[in-house]
Amino acid sequence: MSRRHELDRRLHSLEDIGKIMRSMKNLSYMETRKLARFLDSQQRVVESIEEAAEDFLAGYPDVLPAAPGQGILYLLIGAERGFCGNFNEAVRDALGRENTGDAPDATLLIAVGNRLAMLLDGDPRLVAVITGASAAEEVPAVLGRMIQPLQRLTTERGIGTLCVIHWDPDAEQVLCDPLLPPFRALPPDAGAARSFPPRLNLAPEAFLTALIEHYLFAGLHALLFGSLMAEHQQRVRHLEGALQRVDSRAGELRQRRNVLRQEEITEEIELILLNLPPPAEGRAGDEAGLDARGGGPGTGTVSS
Repeated sequence: MSRRHELDRRLHSLEDIGKIMRSMKNLSYMETRKLARFLDSQQRVVESIEEAAEDFLAGYPDVLPAAPGQGILYLLIGAERGFCGNFNEAVRDALGRENTGDAPDATLLIAVGNRLAMLLDGDPRLVAVITGASAAEEVPAVLGRMIQPLQRLTTERGIGTLCVIHWDPDAEQVLCDPLLPPFRALPPDAGAARSFPPRLNLAPEAFLTALIEHYLFAGLHALLFGSLMAEHQQRVRHLEGALQRVDSRAGELRQRRNVLRQEEITEEIELILLNLPPPAEGRAGDEAGLDARGGGPGTGTVSS
């Protein structure tokens, strides 16, 4: 009996764990559906800004400023919550594969996510840790906390290159996307066929400064949304595999519990049978009583 009770206790624990994990998986799946809309809109914004920059630089190719310094700032976007496999470890390993150039001492790191920051604990290049987002609604707050250290480091430490190491939900791998210097990836002769530069209501330098601000704001938004999307996708897959193992283990425990219950029922039946009086002794006593009274089964009396 105690063994079956122990199995019942373990089975109930597994069922409770399974319910919690299913709830977490459903929440992450709902988050991916919501993030898909945010991410699609934000990517279209980035593409529109890049098209505007292409048109602008075709007419004003000499306005793009030089990098303020040789320093490199890596913004690493990790996962704030668990149950998503090696999400943070892959981001850390991708940083190790990056070439820091001829001035490794000028390389600085900003970690988004406390779990990722723990993996980078002790790295002298780590200058700031920002709490990451767990849902799409938290992304603007994360970006707000990110602006101040970015502005301070780019101006005070001579940062000329900003690279973002993040998970890409479409490629399903960690990528390193450069955001500063801006618009360097545009083809140099993209607007060579245009005869006249675009007409502006601002000075070209002021227009480019505002365009770069919009580009950084939209680009960081898109990368944060994309990383969060990849995080929830991995969490759904990870929890699905864990649930399969929990269900398999629960099925084994149910089978063992049923076997033990059958054994207990068999033992109870055996005990009942052992405690019953032998049926042969009862019939022999009845026949002896009838013979002593002068009659028996199947015999008659003759009257005189």
